[in-house]
Amino acid sequence: MTSPYAIAETAEPGIPEGFRRLDAGGPWFRLIGPVYTHPHPAGSVIVALRVAPHHLNMQGVTHGGMLTTLADSALGINLAIARGRRGGQVTVSFTADFLSDAREGDWLEAHVIITRMGKRLAYANCDLKVGERHVLRSSAVFAIVERQLPHASE
Repeated sequence: MTSPYAIAETAEPGIPEGFRRLDAGGPWFRLIGPVYTHPHPAGSVIVALRVAPHHLNMQGVTHGGMLTTLADSALGINLAIARGRRGGQVTVSFTADFLSDAREGDWLEAHVIITRMGKRLAYANCDLKVGERHVLRSSAVFAIVERQLPHASE
């Protein structure tokens, strides 16, 4: 299936092989970037970023708000890919368990599994990991809505 999101085709120095910059998202999501994606054999995409100084809290580890933004966004991106259209879902419920930290320079990946896709609701889980170490475990429920997305200039 073709992704409804624009993905740059060129590799970048310091970014793991196969990951490409994601050129999508609203103003809030773009604040955490640059963000990268890599196709997963199951048809989803891994969403990732290199932890930078602006991702850290006062203790020098990733801020919980940034982690939940990345997880919620990765969930939404993967739902859009599964549905074959950008947008059209909103988060109804989101829970997160903070299991570990990530530090500046770490490569942080979001792995999503969609557990159920209905006509009105979708259910999915997301694990944020640095290597094999779990940083955050989350689950969410999304409402499927039919509405037009605003233009980039709005």
